[in-house]
Amino acid sequence: MALSTHTTPSGFLLPSIHSAPPFFTEQPNQNTQAHLTEQWIRLILTYARHKRLFVLRVDDAEVPGGDWDEILRNERINRRIPPSYLSSLMASMIAKNLAVYEPSKQTRAVLLYWRLPEEWADVLHSWATATGQLNTILTFYEISDPPIPSPLSGIPIPLLRRAITILSRSNRAQIIGVADGEGVRFFIG
Repeated sequence: MALSTHTTPSGFLLPSIHSAPPFFTEQPNQNTQAHLTEQWIRLILTYARHKRLFVLRVDDAEVPGGDWDEILRNERINRRIPPSYLSSLMASMIAKNLAVYEPSKQTRAVLLYWRLPEEWADVLHSWATATGQLNTILTFYEISDPPIPSPLSGIPIPLLRRAITILSRSNRAQIIGVADGEGVRFFIG
């Protein structure tokens, strides 16, 4: 089978390397493996952004039909990424600050940074400004699950907290304790 791009049912365009059986196994040559790792990281982050996925688990390599199945498997060539290889890729993403273990103190799940926390901070502040939320106290829930879909819909609370912390350092936000958890007030910045 020739290497070719392929569009998944969700409309994501897989790169041609996804059709190469060696792509799904760790390679003994360090240079080759480094190149494949970069390709995998780019694929994972691009796909996560396409599908708005925030968490990747080692177990996703073994779950047929899961959120990640379109990229972690290639039925056309009868290949799937082994969990140990996915774990290694996740560790590489951590080392490059493109993900963090979430929850911390375990190595089976990562929170992906398809947008860096600094980029989320800018998105968050722009959203607060555009929707007239400056000087208003909002709960984390109101931000991550708004009545009208926004670029922040579904953002995990740990990532939201990191973005708010970044805004707090530049005096564009303040974390406030509220009755049902944590809230935030945004300031002009």
